[in-house]
Amino acid sequence: MDLRSKIRSIPDFPKKGIVFRDITPLLLDKDAFRYAVDQIVEHYKDRQVTSIFGAEARGFIFGAAVA
Repeated sequence: MDLRSKIRSIPDFPKKGIVFRDITPLLLDKDAFRYAVDQIVEHYKDRQVTSIFGAEARGFIFGAAVA
């Protein structure tokens, strides 16, 4: 699945020269969200992860799902 198609780019937000990546379309698509979480889990499955830290709003969303 191409997750890039589920992430919207908003140029010059919040100020000129910055491209904001909006993950709302990804969150609205349950299959894409599950796939994204599964990819994160797959990446770390052979490591001895004992804690998951979500540093900001997106981290809270994905961190909870990965946990």
